[in-house]
Amino acid sequence: MFDGLNYLFLAALALVTVLPFIYIIAGSFATEAELSERSFFLIPRDYSLSAYHYIFSSETIFRGMGVSIFITAVGTLVNLAFTLTMAYSLSRRDLIGRRLIMNLIIFSMLFSGGMIPTYLVVKELGLLDSYAAVILPGAISAFNLIIIRNFFQELPPGLEESARIDGCTDLGVLWRIVLPLSKPIIATFGLFYAVGHWNNFFSALLYLNDHTMWPLQVLLREIVMLSQMAIGDVGSMDPNYVKPPEQSVKMAVIVVGTIPILLVYPFLQKHFAKGMLLGSIKG
Repeated sequence: MFDGLNYLFLAALALVTVLPFIYIIAGSFATEAELSERSFFLIPRDYSLSAYHYIFSSETIFRGMGVSIFITAVGTLVNLAFTLTMAYSLSRRDLIGRRLIMNLIIFSMLFSGGMIPTYLVVKELGLLDSYAAVILPGAISAFNLIIIRNFFQELPPGLEESARIDGCTDLGVLWRIVLPLSKPIIATFGLFYAVGHWNNFFSALLYLNDHTMWPLQVLLREIVMLSQMAIGDVGSMDPNYVKPPEQSVKMAVIVVGTIPILLVYPFLQKHFAKGMLLGSIKG
C-alpha cells in the first residue's frame, strides 16, 4: 500500500511539474483568439504556426542560436577547467595558505562588488564586445568549488600515493586518477554551468554592444519586446500592417529557448542523481 501511494503521489507531482510546460507548447501552436478565450488547455482547437513563423522570419535567430551554443560550450569548459584545478589544489592538506584562500572564497559568496564595479573592471581589461566578457567574470562558482573540493577530499589518499610511486606529477594525478573517478560530479556541475550560460542574457546586454554577437536569449527578448509594442499608430499609418501574435509568441519563445538545453539532460541523467549528493556531506 505504501509503494502504491508513493507512486501515486510522485505521479501527481510529476503532472504538476509537466502540465504547465505542455500548456506552453500547446499555446505556442494556438491562435490568439483561442488563447484569449480558454484559460488552460493541453490540445489547441486550431493549430497555427504564426508564432514560429514570426520568430524564425529572420536569419538572426539562427546566428543567435549558434552564438549561444558557442558560449555555452566554451564557457562550460572554462568553468570546469578553472573550478576543477582550483578545487583539487585546495583539497591538498599540505597547501600553504589553504585556510586563508578558502575564507576569501566564502567571503565572495556573501559579498560582491556589484554590477557597476564589475562593468568597470571588464571595461578596463578591454573585454567589452568580446565573448570573454560573458564567460570570464563568472568562471568559478564559489559554491560549486566548495562542493567539488569536499568530494576530492573524500577520495582515498592511497590512490594518490600509488600514482606518485609510479612517477605521476600533480597534474598527472589529477588527470589520470582524480578526474576519471569524478565523472558524476563533473557531469552534474557541468550541467549547472551549461544551463547558466544558456539562460544568461543580462551579461550580453551589458558587455556586448554589437548586436551581431548577441546570443539567442537576447534575441528572443527583443522579439518579445517587439511583439508587445504599441502598434496602433503603425496600423493607422499602414493599413496592410499585420499585428504579430503576442501571447503565442511569448510561449513559442519559451519553447525555443528551453528545448535545446533540455536535449542535454538525457545524456547526463545517469550521473546527475549521484553527482548531486557527492561532496555535500563533509565540510
